[in-house]
Formats: sequence, structure tokens, C-alpha cells
Amino acid sequence: MNRLNWHRLILWAVLLLFAVWFLAPLYVMLVTSLKDAEQVRNGHLLSLPTAPTLQSWSKAWDSACTGIECRGLQPYFWNSVLMVAPAVLISTLLGALNGYVLSKWKFRGSETLFALMLFGVFMPMQVVLLPMSQVLGWLGIASSIWGLMLVHIVAGLPSTTLFFRNYYVGLPDELIKAAQLDGAGFWLIFRRIVLPLSVPILVVTLIWQFTAIWNDFLYGVVFSGADSKPITVGLNNMTNTSSSVKEYNVDMAAALIAALPTLLVYVVAGKYFVRGLTAGAVKG
Repeated sequence: MNRLNWHRLILWAVLLLFAVWFLAPLYVMLVTSLKDAEQVRNGHLLSLPTAPTLQSWSKAWDSACTGIECRGLQPYFWNSVLMVAPAVLISTLLGALNGYVLSKWKFRGSETLFALMLFGVFMPMQVVLLPMSQVLGWLGIASSIWGLMLVHIVAGLPSTTLFFRNYYVGLPDELIKAAQLDGAGFWLIFRRIVLPLSVPILVVTLIWQFTAIWNDFLYGVVFSGADSKPITVGLNNMTNTSSSVKEYNVDMAAALIAALPTLLVYVVAGKYFVRGLTAGAVKG
């Protein structure tokens, strides 16, 4: 019994150590963002703000300079919202359709097609930059939010297809056959039977895609134009804009603004993400 208690104590100590390790940067960012410039200069990194203020948050949102413009992160934030929401929904829906076809409506060569699609999961993002730029130019949507949205939809399809295909493999084939005997077709089975059973993997995929697209920097900096840059590019421009005095409190507030949506998603829906994974979301 004592040995078991020691093991549990060691386990909790290790978990606590890792929690502190990962939460320490968040603590530093938060307390620094609540300080004014004088407190940042005179205090030390871990000290609490003596007079908390939201001035740095306000400046980071609407008046901090990101190069030659001084409009803060606000336009970049709304660019990301306009781009992320449709990209997440479309890539998830297309992934569900692909997984449904590749698992329950198999055809000759379907396994080979699925294996080829898996290359997209492991392919470095840099490989598609030049060909994707050419395609966006041919379509006339280069350097626009629509072009960036299309890039993320295409880039996310291999992962979403993998998730849904592996999840649907676990659904009984008898459900599909029984529905076919009752006269249901491809789309009716998908809407009335498969989708209602897909809630766990839908949550996993939505969270996965939202996190990946919102936090992406490479595609944002390559495929966006002057008026379509996402928040990650705006944050990079803000922190690298030179000034006479470096405003660390504003930079920290800007970083928190950029990270806030993903933090909220995991706080609100984190338990559903875990449930989806344990329900077989990534099992083959």
C-alpha cells in the first residue's frame, strides 16, 4: 500500500512539474500584458502588476503598428474569422464524404486512392507552395481570402478524410445494407444514418481543423495579399516592427489576442475532443 502511495505521489509530482513548465509562459504573457510600460521596465518578469491596466490590450487591438499601418490586430483578426469558419466547415464536410465513400461504398482502387491521399498527411507544406500559387493565379483568386481559404480546404482534406474513414470503418456494415434494402440511397443514408452517428469524430475534426488553420503562418504569409493577411501574419509584423522603445506588454497582449480563440475552443470543447478520440476517431 505504501509503495502504491509513493508511485502515485511521484506521478502527481511529475504531472505538476509539466503543468508548471507549460503554464509558466502563459503566466508571464498574462501578467506582462496587464502592466504599463513603467512597470515592465522597473519590475521583473514574474512580478504581478501593481496597477493592472488593459491599455496594452486596447493598443494591440486597434492602434499598434504592424509595419507602416497602425490599425492593430483588428483587421487581421476578422480576416482570420472570415477565412477559418468556411474552411473548417467545408474541409470537415468533404472529409466526411470522402471517409463515407472510402469505407462504406468501396470501389475498385479505393484502397489505393486512400493510400495516395495519406501522402498529403505527411507531405511537407513547402512542397505545395509553388504549384498552389500557380493554381490560384489561374483561378484569379491569388492574394485573397478566398484563395487562402481554398488552400486550407485542400491541405486539410487528407487529415479529415483519414479521421472519418477510420471512424466509419467501425460502423456496422449491416446498417448500410439494411437502409439499402429499405430503398435508401447514397445521400439519404449519409444524412439520416451516418452523420447522426458521427458526432464524436465531427467534434474532433472541427477542433483539429480550427486549430491548424487559425495557427497557420506559412500559408498565410505566402498566399495572402495586403488586405487578406491572417492574424498570425499580423502578429509577426507587429512584434517585428521597430520602434524607439520595445513595448513588451503590447506584444504579449497581441499574442494572447491571437491565441484566445484556440484557448477558448479547448476550454469549452476539450472534453468532447478527448471523448471523440477515445470513441475511435483515430483508430485504424
